[in-house]
Amino acid sequence: MARRTKEEAAATRDGILDAAEQLFVEQGVSRTTLQHIATAAGVTRGAIYWHFDDKGALFNAMLERATLPLESAMALLDQLDAADPLRDLRDYLVAVLRVTVEDPQARRVFEIATLKMEFVDEVDAARVRRRESLEAWMTRAEGRIRLAGNRGLLREGVTPRAVALGMWAMIDGLIRNWLFDPAAFDLEAIGGEMVDTYVEGLRAR
Repeated sequence: MARRTKEEAAATRDGILDAAEQLFVEQGVSRTTLQHIATAAGVTRGAIYWHFDDKGALFNAMLERATLPLESAMALLDQLDAADPLRDLRDYLVAVLRVTVEDPQARRVFEIATLKMEFVDEVDAARVRRRESLEAWMTRAEGRIRLAGNRGLLREGVTPRAVALGMWAMIDGLIRNWLFDPAAFDLEAIGGEMVDTYVEGLRAR
């Protein structure tokens, strides 16, 4: 009985998070109340407070359970053999675009965390998460770009930090613009072409 109660509690918690995620993406974080979430999840507000202290805690839990597109393929940069570091970066960036298209939850939470909320103390976890993701990317990307330079693959005058930041801005901006109107362009096709153009422009001739 205790195990069943624990499983039921976990299912209720997941249902609350699912409802919150859907409402946040539809109407924004600030316009969504706990009562909205309770109604959508089919529970009482008391059930929400049993699992979460407030809306901020609920938001943070929703964020924690999702892997965002820019994070999802990060491990790829640790697994690749680095025979061609620039190719590795290209493959990572294309993988991010693919995850955005194919993983609905990653896409929804990215949209919530970047387009559907105000960065206030109540939901500061989104700002912290974004900063940590950027730092992780910069560490890996700069290392790959320096390695490419050491192997003579990089054209002269390239600054690893500027290139890494440019890649992040390109992918982040592409995803944001696509989310505004997914029918406007093919994220994987157009994005992949942009990534290839950017990366090939870095190569030594």
